[in-house]
Amino acid sequence: MSAAGDGPGPDTYKGWLFKWTNYLKGYQRRWFVLRNGLLSYYRTQAEMAHTCRGTITLATVHIEVGDTCHLVLTSGGRSYHLKACSEGECQRWVSALQQAKANATQMMHQSDDSGDEGSVSQPDRSLTQGALKTLATKLDDLSTCNELIGKHGAALQRSLSELEDLRSPGDGADKLKTINERATLFRITSNAMINACRDFVDLAEAHTRRWQRALQYERDQRRHLEETIEQLAKQHNSLERAWRETPSTHSQGSEQTGDVDTSDDNEDVEFFDAMEDSTAFITVPASNHTQRSYSLQQRRGRRSHIPDKPNYSLNLWSIMKNCIGKELSKIPMPVNFNEPLSMLQRLTEDLEYSDLLDRAALCSSALQQLSLVAAFSVSSYSTTVHRTGKPFNPLLGETYELDRLQEYGYRSICEQVSHHPPAAAHHVTSQRGWTLWQEITIDSKFRGKYISIMPLGRIHLVFHSSGNHYVWSKVTSTVHNIIVGKLWIDQSGDIEIVNRRTKDTCHLKFSPYSYFSRDIPRKVTGVVADSDGVAHYILSGTWDGKMESAKIVESSRDCGGSEGKLKTVYQTLPPKLLWKKYPLPENAENMYFFSSLALTLNEPEEGMAPTDSRLRPDQRLMEAGLWDEANAQKQRLEEQQRLERRRREAQANLAVEESKRDVYQPLWFEKRADSETGESSYVYRGGYWEAKEKQDWAQCPTIF
Repeated sequence: MSAAGDGPGPDTYKGWLFKWTNYLKGYQRRWFVLRNGLLSYYRTQAEMAHTCRGTITLATVHIEVGDTCHLVLTSGGRSYHLKACSEGECQRWVSALQQAKANATQMMHQSDDSGDEGSVSQPDRSLTQGALKTLATKLDDLSTCNELIGKHGAALQRSLSELEDLRSPGDGADKLKTINERATLFRITSNAMINACRDFVDLAEAHTRRWQRALQYERDQRRHLEETIEQLAKQHNSLERAWRETPSTHSQGSEQTGDVDTSDDNEDVEFFDAMEDSTAFITVPASNHTQRSYSLQQRRGRRSHIPDKPNYSLNLWSIMKNCIGKELSKIPMPVNFNEPLSMLQRLTEDLEYSDLLDRAALCSSALQQLSLVAAFSVSSYSTTVHRTGKPFNPLLGETYELDRLQEYGYRSICEQVSHHPPAAAHHVTSQRGWTLWQEITIDSKFRGKYISIMPLGRIHLVFHSSGNHYVWSKVTSTVHNIIVGKLWIDQSGDIEIVNRRTKDTCHLKFSPYSYFSRDIPRKVTGVVADSDGVAHYILSGTWDGKMESAKIVESSRDCGGSEGKLKTVYQTLPPKLLWKKYPLPENAENMYFFSSLALTLNEPEEGMAPTDSRLRPDQRLMEAGLWDEANAQKQRLEEQQRLERRRREAQANLAVEESKRDVYQPLWFEKRADSETGESSYVYRGGYWEAKEKQDWAQCPTIF
């Protein structure tokens, strides 16, 4: 199923081949891409965006054609045994590889020196070391000559001075003889210096051309690599745009054929292989499956773009190197590392897929409802995959409202209830049968190479008709490559969702990314079980793609696990699609990779509170592309907040005899104890939407 690529030139080709791995696994299906003299292979087509499993340089490869669709590529003492699905396909690959090899070889010869110095693509190490040693010797000779010239020159100068001081003509003959001797020594030393300089220059010129060619070769190789990476990036963008244009068609095609994002490597779909203290299990589909796809949400009457992100360069390491071990919220950062949204708005982004909760509210089965709640908890991470920008730390008392009653039936209000540690409270009420609330405290640490962000707190979700009350927490987010390389985000950890009414549970595992893992990147697996611990549904997918649910119809024990452990083998019905990520808007890469909902979050609204994040001046200036002005405003607001905090602390010290509580109290949230656990957290006290209706904001502080 290979096809010629859409890139330029005859050495662009891509498709499926079978690659020999080992005697245990035999031939495994791999996606091969031939471009610019390099043959790269991936486990799936989706891996082209982030993980290359290997690259073969065709300039030095030996191509051998075997029988029955086999071919062998030998490079650097290593052989790659490949197999095509047909003779015709094998011949097409051989032709493409031979042409690519010829082009790569020709490019290498063009970079070689035309003289008898030979190829400089791999300069002879001994010749280079010998040349450097000879040059060092010549430099020592020059240094010696320089010292002698200085010594003899000084002696000659003294003799001339003594000659001038002579008063008796009889002594002149001896002095002149001495001067002649010293002048002769000076001339000999000068000639030696000149000869040594000539030898050094001749030797340097003899090797300059070789080194210039070697340097030019390295430059060509670097340019060649940059062009290859650029072409891969363009290919990825074009595939992504094509998918956006016809999402339903691609979704149905991939779900029915299974040829787009899967390979024959996945003979056994194993879950929880890396989980400790859990029973491993395997799912075996009972029959071929069909999956449903859900249409995109319709977003009407709201903006669909923001100004493009300016191209400002700034060295992150120069700022972060003195902050190792500190909390991220206490590190002063310019807006260059931010995105024009506050943490309150990022928290509200969890509602991107609120339709999952609308569907869950209509479920008659608590276990099916729990599956949709689990998919909702995973979907909140889908917007973070490319979002390496840091959201603005909200000011104390800052709020954010999101009124989507007309479009999606819910209204959301957030408030920053604490500054150190930073904590935000969130409350959402939906007319479609559910209420959600949470208090999240961000604990973040900079570790030198990466930043860990640990959201602390619990999320509560109650469905009005059934009274089912679900509780869960968030996983750890990690931003990698802080020092060098491209920033990327990973999510890892476990989520335990509990239905307090029925005691049903769902255990989700977010697998950390590993280059050596056979699992797909960003993998999420889970099990939905009843109060007795009996599993009913298997959940699987990725936190940046989709989640599926498969109902268990039969289970058995198998000793196929590692180290003799027993595995629970579940036979399931065909999996059903629970959730699939919406495609990003066009030009998202220049708009901070915002989703369609995120693009609307900072859009001004009428009648909002004066403490709303949309009114924050530094954030608005950053969105408009005025980063220098935004940095000035950010410094002003942070200094203003520090002064306000000192004032409150002084008031608290004065009132310490009367009350141990902090002087500051949030406007719209208050602390209450959880009836089941006894833990205190901020919950909505009410009054915000009534105040908005009356436009009575007299009690709101001036924070901007």
